[in-house]
Amino acid sequence: MTEEEVLSEFRASGALLEGHFKLSSGRHSAHYLQCARVLMNPERAGNLARALAQKIPRDVRNRIDVVMSPAMGGIIIGHEMGRALDKDALFLERPEGKFHLRRGFALEPGAKVLMVEDVVTTGLSSREAITAVADEGGEVIAEVALVDRSAGSVDLGVPFYPLIDINFPSYEEGELPADLAAIPVTKPGSRS
Repeated sequence: MTEEEVLSEFRASGALLEGHFKLSSGRHSAHYLQCARVLMNPERAGNLARALAQKIPRDVRNRIDVVMSPAMGGIIIGHEMGRALDKDALFLERPEGKFHLRRGFALEPGAKVLMVEDVVTTGLSSREAITAVADEGGEVIAEVALVDRSAGSVDLGVPFYPLIDINFPSYEEGELPADLAAIPVTKPGSRS
């Protein structure tokens, strides 16, 4: 899929939002990608996952034992990546503020893990999830995401293969442009 084809899927599903948003990273933006909306259609979600799987180099794909995603945002695309790669799809949760496996999920010692996210902005959630996998006995060998909002500048400490790179500007709380500051803020993400 080309970048325009991916963005077309976001637009068609009403998942590309404009306004004033406080992102999960704490930064502010005039654009928000509501991946849950683009992924609510199973056929569309499967198509996006298959396109994302094609971004992973073959030598990396051949080493993957299990697919892992952080809750909430990564669960649907993580599940679809599991289907696309014919691997089990687990997810991490953080009910007490730190990611860990629950619901009887466990990793085999040394399991090679593909981390799957919906959107990466600063990489904070991804790095926390990668650390949690190591704490659980696995090794993240790469990460994929539908969207890299850092436009290629994020460092996750592992190879990173996004479906598309986007550079929608984002701002710290005290750096908001006047036109953005004039719009009431919405916090649509899953992190409290």
